[in-house]
Amino acid sequence: MVCKGFMKCEDMCKVDYEGKQLAGTRKRSSEILLHLAVYKYRPDVKAVVHCHPPHATAFAVAGEPVPKCVLPEVEVFLGEVPTAVYETPGTQKFAETIMPHLKSSNTIILSNHGTVTFGPDLEKAYWNSEIIDAYCKILILAKQIGNVNYFTQGQTKELLDLKKKLGYDDVRFYRGENCDLCGNNAFGRGYAEEPAEAKACGCETTSAAANANGHAAATPDFDQLVNAVTDQVMKALAQRN
Repeated sequence: MVCKGFMKCEDMCKVDYEGKQLAGTRKRSSEILLHLAVYKYRPDVKAVVHCHPPHATAFAVAGEPVPKCVLPEVEVFLGEVPTAVYETPGTQKFAETIMPHLKSSNTIILSNHGTVTFGPDLEKAYWNSEIIDAYCKILILAKQIGNVNYFTQGQTKELLDLKKKLGYDDVRFYRGENCDLCGNNAFGRGYAEEPAEAKACGCETTSAAANANGHAAATPDFDQLVNAVTDQVMKALAQRN
């Protein structure tokens, strides 16, 4: 295994369309089947990048769909970013998870794993990885500040017209004039108004994230914990005196 940041030319290997290694001293990537799935389905693709960028992978782990209609460069250079279902990495089933999305996208989130991006050359495939991670980081930061503002249907249409002029394709070009270009997504509204479904650990969710005074609602268990910690601190201070 070699860290991508420290790879050298001699670390590269050559593999055929069946995954058989033809050249190179190091063993091929365990994710070669994922790469081959893209190449076989999309003959226009000449480069595939699979990685685990932290902010995009956070969306993959949270099961949070990547919203559209927020940043111009994302609309023009990426478009829709779907999320593939989870399968064990390195397997044929894992490679097949991206098949439903290959026709309509050049950037795919891999559930609980990472991302795969592709394009006509290595530089474009690489920049798609950079763009999606930067976008997800911006979304996370924006939610910490407040809310995410979406483009209107008209503003999105202008960006798609520009995208078409630049020679980029987008699945929304073919959905008819009356289609919703942005789609519905709970990310911009936040979980205070639309609670997320409880998943692991049997966590409970409520629609009231704050009380009437605007402060976070404290549970009885939390109050008890605060009181217990306070008592311990006061006892320690008294012993010192």
